[in-house]
Amino acid sequence: MKKLAAEAIGTFVLVFGGVGSAVLAGSHIGFLGVAFAFGLTLLTMAYAIGPISGCHINPAVTLGLLVARKIGVKDAVGYVIAQIVGAIIAAALILFIAQGAPGGYSAATSGLGANGYGAHSPGLYSLPACFLAEVILTGFLVLTVLGSTDIKAPVGFAGIPIGLVLVLIHLVGIPITNTSVNPARSIGPAIFVGGWALQQLWLFIVAPFVGAVIAAVLYGAIRPSDTTITAGEAERALPSEQRERRG
Repeated sequence: MKKLAAEAIGTFVLVFGGVGSAVLAGSHIGFLGVAFAFGLTLLTMAYAIGPISGCHINPAVTLGLLVARKIGVKDAVGYVIAQIVGAIIAAALILFIAQGAPGGYSAATSGLGANGYGAHSPGLYSLPACFLAEVILTGFLVLTVLGSTDIKAPVGFAGIPIGLVLVLIHLVGIPITNTSVNPARSIGPAIFVGGWALQQLWLFIVAPFVGAVIAAVLYGAIRPSDTTITAGEAERALPSEQRERRG
């Protein structure tokens, strides 16, 4: 239960920080600021709740870790439900705050940071282009998660590359789809926008899941076996005197 609570809280913070920055401050910080808001939020959550749940806060990441056999089916289902709940609550509170501005705020009209393709893509990108972008960008994220949390990776640094890759992903993806790579992040705003956002929501569930599976399979294919000694492990195994002489 603590893990599920952590995932709900973490996803709430991610959506509130990321989508909230777009809805409430986007006109001031631009899409560069929004990209960093998403990345920095994920980085901070990685250290805040990572020791509790692993900080998936994204159904696509959970699916990727399931395919990579890093989590069981029962836990994965619970994680995804918790993530969606956290995202919906965050979207509801963002909408409530936005409606307090002079002149109010309409989710149906202004979009509440929802993801879209075609006429609802920021750059009017086609459905196939948006689908492919979401697959590739989600693959970037899941590949980074798997690599940086691998037993062979340096300990304690995973949050940094994961947060930074999410910044990169948003820099590329915001003009295309508003950047999803996270079904929960897409579901939250879409529920309150309704109409076109719900009609197009399928893409922002299917494409991230496809990207996650591809990334997990690719990582499994290129990952060294547990019996293989990497260069970093060999270096750490040397006596301190030899390491100093090499330096």
